[in-house]
Amino acid sequence: MRRRDFITLLGGAVAAWPFAAAALASKASGQRGDSKVRAPDTRPEPGSSARVAQQPAKPVVGYLVPGVYGQNTHLVALVRGTLAEAGYVDGRNLTIEDRYADGQYDRLPGLAAELVQRQAAVIIAATTPAALAAKAATATIPIVFNTPDDPVAVGLVASLARPGGNATGVHQLNTALGAKQLGLLRELVPGAARVGLLVNPKNSNAAETMIRELTAAATAIGIEISVVPASDRSEIGAAFATLVGNRADALVVGADSFFFGRRLQLATLATRHAIPAVYNGREFPQAGGLMSYGASLSEVFRQLGAYTARILKGDKPADLPVVQSTKLELVINHETARILGITVPDKLLAIADEVIE
Repeated sequence: MRRRDFITLLGGAVAAWPFAAAALASKASGQRGDSKVRAPDTRPEPGSSARVAQQPAKPVVGYLVPGVYGQNTHLVALVRGTLAEAGYVDGRNLTIEDRYADGQYDRLPGLAAELVQRQAAVIIAATTPAALAAKAATATIPIVFNTPDDPVAVGLVASLARPGGNATGVHQLNTALGAKQLGLLRELVPGAARVGLLVNPKNSNAAETMIRELTAAATAIGIEISVVPASDRSEIGAAFATLVGNRADALVVGADSFFFGRRLQLATLATRHAIPAVYNGREFPQAGGLMSYGASLSEVFRQLGAYTARILKGDKPADLPVVQSTKLELVINHETARILGITVPDKLLAIADEVIE
């Protein structure tokens, strides 16, 4: 296995922390599929009101996600661990409330409103749609976001250095990596002339950026790009049927939390139909996908936890510059390559951060 860091994360990523046990303990099996998670009952028992009144209230941290509960448990654990390192432990002196939209992006405004009603001290908003929903719901509650889109262009902040409002976070660059991903895919499949691009039309900012970036890169090297949309499980199956019908030589999967949650399905279908695919996070090759190139989500989520802790301690989002995550990882699943009959060039194996055998 060969590993190499391309670039370190700007802004200083915090050290790794073991998965917090609270990450699992806070989820009862009956909560799955229920977007509204109830906080523990903190009402005083009869006769104990004076004692309880002397205790400081636990701040609430909201976690707003477009996807499905359970799809990124390991990343949420990094947020919890980083908060614990800073002295904030869920269930002890902090309450973390999750809101998952289950892939239904139109639910995000309502879920954000619930967190505002809950008087959250901070809202962590995963991806652009969640961040925009939170931003529309409140101009005062601090928001810590991660987004693959330009946060200035989509209206989340005034500038990267001085956000100027109630939001800050991490720009993870993934939607702007289409040209590099296409180049890596071309090295694996030199004869590829027709390449599919899978996008989620419900996430228009990411989809439009990916289409623009990849089309320009493909035109420059004489590759035909075919855009295929999918926003639910059945549409993913239909998208692969279209790719097969179009005789696509390869596939680029766009950056989107919905696709992240369907990574096993995507990897399985790509292998079944013998379509070499490149993704944007190491979790895809770990699920059986061929190759990924994108930001280190572990570093991104540690930074989300670090910024949340700083805000809980009194820092203002307006004063915290947006971190640009430029630690990019190349991960190759060598076993999947062999199944697809692909010989991975030695130079790719040499520069890969991880090769899964």
